[in-house]
Amino acid sequence: MISNAAKAHIALLSVNIIYGANYLIAKGLMPNKISASALVFLRVGIAGLLFFILKLNSKERIEKKDIPRLFLCGISGVAINQLCSMNGLSLTSPVDASIIVTAMPIFTVIISYFLLKEPLTLQRILGVSVGGLGAVLLIYLGNSSIGSGSLTGNVLIGMNALAFAFYLVIVKPLMIKYQPITVIVWTFLFGFIFMFPFCISPLLMTNFGELETYNWISLSYVILGPTFLAYLLNMFALKHVKPTVSSSYVYVQPAIAMILVAVIGYYLMDSQYKGDITIAKLCCCVLIVIGVYLISSRPIKWLKR
Repeated sequence: MISNAAKAHIALLSVNIIYGANYLIAKGLMPNKISASALVFLRVGIAGLLFFILKLNSKERIEKKDIPRLFLCGISGVAINQLCSMNGLSLTSPVDASIIVTAMPIFTVIISYFLLKEPLTLQRILGVSVGGLGAVLLIYLGNSSIGSGSLTGNVLIGMNALAFAFYLVIVKPLMIKYQPITVIVWTFLFGFIFMFPFCISPLLMTNFGELETYNWISLSYVILGPTFLAYLLNMFALKHVKPTVSSSYVYVQPAIAMILVAVIGYYLMDSQYKGDITIAKLCCCVLIVIGVYLISSRPIKWLKR
């Protein structure tokens, strides 16, 4: 029988494969078919409604003292995360976005140090430094004329990673105390309230009559995959593993995104993403992966304090 810990790792792997494919699928919708903010409204609104339907079978109540934390979870894990993620992706390369997000474990370690008082060893400091260097260099490469990246888009993706790392840390105590679906419903409720004024106008200006069949399929994937299903799997995993372990799976995303971009570039020689996979970006990816490895691996003898 598979243990809950093993199920949690399978869930995390599935989540990040879903996210990896989402970079290219969501990018195909924005901004020509639908704006980033309108897409955020649909993702949060529809997924939140689905979570609420699942919650109907549960009568679990939230203690008043936990509402402020849930409010922060909604702002960081849903509203800011989604707004920065989609608006950043609409401006930059799916390859750049998927690599920058791998800096999330680095942010998680730093936030865990301040909020959870987790020890910051020499090995972790080295991991944060090496991985952070890779992330900063990649964000800067958004200025390059090669490929479809952009500095503004890369910065927004970096903010997305920071916001979600904060969310992973502060939601952990709630995941231990309540059922996952209870936490998700409240998180999406507060996230929806916060993002509503930023997204309602772009949604109303969207011409859904122009969407073709494959656009609707892509839209369904973006809403049901990386929003509804991924949040459920992430919540389940957080009941059984630490936030730093959860965030370390994020380096699966650039591998999936790069494979898809490479396939598209191979079959479509005029693909706009043809220049997105470069030696410099791969080196940045390696630096981030090394940083994440140092952060999440067992202590190395010569790095012990």
